[in-house]
Amino acid sequence: MKQFCVTLLCLLGLSAATLLAQDARIQRVDPTNWWVGMKDPKLQLLVYGKNLSKAKVSTRYPGITVGKITSLPNTNYVAVDLTIAPTTKPGTVPLLFTVGGQTITHNYRIAARDRSRDRVQGLTSADLVYLILPDRFSNGDPSNDKFPDMADPNADRNNPYYRHGGDLQGIINHLDYFNELGVTALWLNPVIENDQPLTNEGGAMRSAYHGYGFTDHYRVDRRLGGNEAYKKLVNEAHKKGIKIIQDAVYNHVGANHWLLKDMPAKDWLNQWPTYTNTSYKDQPLLDPYASELDKKVTLDGWFVPHLPDLNQKNPVVANYLIQHALWTVEEFGIDAWRIDTYIYNDLAFMNRCNQALLDNFPNIHLFGESWVGSVPNQAYFTRNNIESSFKCNLPGGMDFQVYNALNETLKRDNPETVYSVLAQDYLYKDASRNLIFLDNHDTDRYFSVIGEDMNKFKMGLVFLMTSRGIPQIYYGTEVLMKNFKDPSDAEVRRDFPGGFADDKANKFTAAGRTKVENDVFDFVRQLGQYRKQSAALKTGKLMQFLPQNNVYAYARYTDAQTVMVFMNSGKKDATVETARFAERLRGYSRARNVLTGEVISNLTTLNVPAQTALLLELQK
Repeated sequence: MKQFCVTLLCLLGLSAATLLAQDARIQRVDPTNWWVGMKDPKLQLLVYGKNLSKAKVSTRYPGITVGKITSLPNTNYVAVDLTIAPTTKPGTVPLLFTVGGQTITHNYRIAARDRSRDRVQGLTSADLVYLILPDRFSNGDPSNDKFPDMADPNADRNNPYYRHGGDLQGIINHLDYFNELGVTALWLNPVIENDQPLTNEGGAMRSAYHGYGFTDHYRVDRRLGGNEAYKKLVNEAHKKGIKIIQDAVYNHVGANHWLLKDMPAKDWLNQWPTYTNTSYKDQPLLDPYASELDKKVTLDGWFVPHLPDLNQKNPVVANYLIQHALWTVEEFGIDAWRIDTYIYNDLAFMNRCNQALLDNFPNIHLFGESWVGSVPNQAYFTRNNIESSFKCNLPGGMDFQVYNALNETLKRDNPETVYSVLAQDYLYKDASRNLIFLDNHDTDRYFSVIGEDMNKFKMGLVFLMTSRGIPQIYYGTEVLMKNFKDPSDAEVRRDFPGGFADDKANKFTAAGRTKVENDVFDFVRQLGQYRKQSAALKTGKLMQFLPQNNVYAYARYTDAQTVMVFMNSGKKDATVETARFAERLRGYSRARNVLTGEVISNLTTLNVPAQTALLLELQK
């Protein structure tokens, strides 16, 4: 009977291919919308539906030209190149897809770019960043905690591996709290949809609460509040003088990503004959003697089995990722990107993506996670002064070398370590654009690392707030949240006390904090607020002096202000003769202790108590 129908249709002048084409349809188009006035007038639409590979595409919308149409191995996809002239008027563009004798109209929205002054402000050394894991910070809307139609319908605060219900409204509810601390930017772990099922990791079933397994690039996870809540957060934060940093993941996606359920092409992912993990080694990318296989394993090996590795050498994949980055900044008005697992990306692709963002948003800041073992290797993955065949164009990085050195200095009472790391800043084009930190969501908590020693705790915070770079504190540090990553990362990602309705104590308020916690909170607030109004700490130059007798001294200075720090990491008080600091002390007769308010009128010698950082603003 089936053969008879096909034969009959052929007699009527309809081929089997035409018959199949008549079942063509469009289910989604990415990017979901676009703008007039982007630096590159070209846009590539990834169109998904059914039987689209042979589609002819046209439009009569003034200013819009249809260019190359790329068929993909999966006939349910087609990539369509558009050119949007600068004179194009915003509106709804009817795109006509003709497949055989069938024509489908897809209305595509083109808008005017938002030129508001307070959008896309960037990130500089004048900022203080506060890192938040949204699911673990505060639950502002319990109605979005879980959805039965999602791959992971669980929410249980008693299980460290499940989602706990924190969301974007919870962050909005505490914007005044960040203002009180002197925070000027929030870095959120990824907010994009992670519609992932539970995965078996180390014998425990775990959710993707951390956000690093994207399943739909164009949706903010509805358990966090969705796209509208994210727009609200950005707008409300900007009103409070707070910037938003988004966590970008280009290297991989979640195994449940919609594109992988009906993959456009086999080479959408980096494929291997058998599963191959990355070596997590950066050295082969820089080593002049490295084998091609070792390089390939680093770059194309998968980060973990449930996070498939994207093939950024595929031009359609590359366009998809770059356009999503541009779409996100224009759509939401974020101010900066933190780029996850930077070294595992194709670096030529990253240069192209970085440049596209910088061309369209000149103020934006981009910094990458390059968790490597040395300053030269870390500098290699940013703009640098290294002679090499390949040059990265990333403006800044996460400064793991300062992180390692500071922890080593505090644990072993050896200031030489920090001094030596900063002495290698000549390798960077601009080390002030690096993010410096004491801990983050992937490390042991700072308070635990230094043995819960309050003197060392405060000394490290003084360094963080006064050294070069962009300082970042991890949520809860200001109320002494602690723990090691034992048995898992969940131990350093516990809920912020007071962010959830059934919490016994509310650490967002002085009444809910203990005396010790209030002392620490006030200390962080004092540093944050002082830094906020200190030109020397925000934009000043750095001069450091060779450590002597366990005392490390450095200055931050502008023409109008000089701030000096004396860190005594030793176990005994130190008397410091100041003659060797004349370059910075010249012209000043006294100093104010920023933390105590005490005025020091004799600068010939200074007493620096054991395991204390003396923070002085020089006065004439």
